[in-house]
Amino acid sequence: MRKLLITVMAVLLPLAMSAQAQINTKKTKIEDFTEKTIKVVLTGNMFFDQSFEDEVQNRWRISPFEFCSMKEFEALKTDDSYYFMLAVKSQFRKESRPGLTMLSVVKGGAAAEKGIGRMLDVVTVPIMSTEDPSGREFIFLPAMIDIIQEHILKAMETDVAGYSGLGSCNENIASTREKEIIIARDDLGAGITEDMLKEYEEYGIFVTDTDIADDMMMEHTPDAVISFTVYPSDRKNGSWCYKMLIDARTHTLCYFRRHRISDRFGPGFLPEDLDRIADR
Repeated sequence: MRKLLITVMAVLLPLAMSAQAQINTKKTKIEDFTEKTIKVVLTGNMFFDQSFEDEVQNRWRISPFEFCSMKEFEALKTDDSYYFMLAVKSQFRKESRPGLTMLSVVKGGAAAEKGIGRMLDVVTVPIMSTEDPSGREFIFLPAMIDIIQEHILKAMETDVAGYSGLGSCNENIASTREKEIIIARDDLGAGITEDMLKEYEEYGIFVTDTDIADDMMMEHTPDAVISFTVYPSDRKNGSWCYKMLIDARTHTLCYFRRHRISDRFGPGFLPEDLDRIADR
C-alpha cells in the first residue's frame, strides 16, 4: 500500500505542479480580458483627455470600456474585475524626475495597494516626453490605441508575446520589404551622415521633414511605414530612447527597440537601427 501511495503521489505531483505553473502564466491571468470592462483613466489635462477620449471611443473594439477619473481609479484599483488604461509618468535611474509618459494597461487586484508598479502589466507603450511633449503624440495616438489592442489579443494567445512585450513585433519588419520606410528627420540620431542616407535609399529607407512624415501618418498613406521616437526632453545619460516604425495604413507596429542615452549614443535612430531595418 505504501509503495502504491508513493507511486500515485509521484504521478500526481508533477501534474499538480504543471497545472499550477499554467495557472500562473500571464496568458492565463489575462484570459478574461475581452469579458471584463476596461476603465480608461482620464488625466485631468483637458487638452490631452479630449484626444484620448475621442480615440478610445472611435477605436477601442476588444472589450467593454468606461471612462473614469484618477480618483475613481484609486477607489477601484484593487478590484480584479476591472482592467485599467492610464497614462503613467515613468522615472528611470539617473533621472531626477519622471522623463517619459507611458500608456499602460494593467489589471486590478490586491497588489495595487502597493502601487501601480505592482499591478499586473498587460502592455505599456511610450507615448511622450513628460516635461515638454513634441505634439507628435496626438498624431500617433490612434496608432497606439490599435497597437495596444493588437498586442493584448496576441498575449491572450501565447505567453511568448505576453512576456516579450512589444519587442515581439520586430518579426513584422519582414512585411515591409515592399514598402517605403519613412524616417522623420527629427527622429535621426547622431552619427548618420548624408552619404549613409543615400546608401539606405537603395533599401527603401528615406528621410524626410518631420511635418511630411506626420502628414503621411495622418493621411494613412498606403505602403508607408513611419518613424516615431519617444525620449525625455530633459534627457540625461541613462535615460531611455524608444524607436518605433508604424505602418501608416494598418497601424501595425513593425519595429520597436530602445537604447540608453549616453555621451556616445544620443536620442533617435542609430546607424545600427537602420542597418537592421535595411536587412529586412
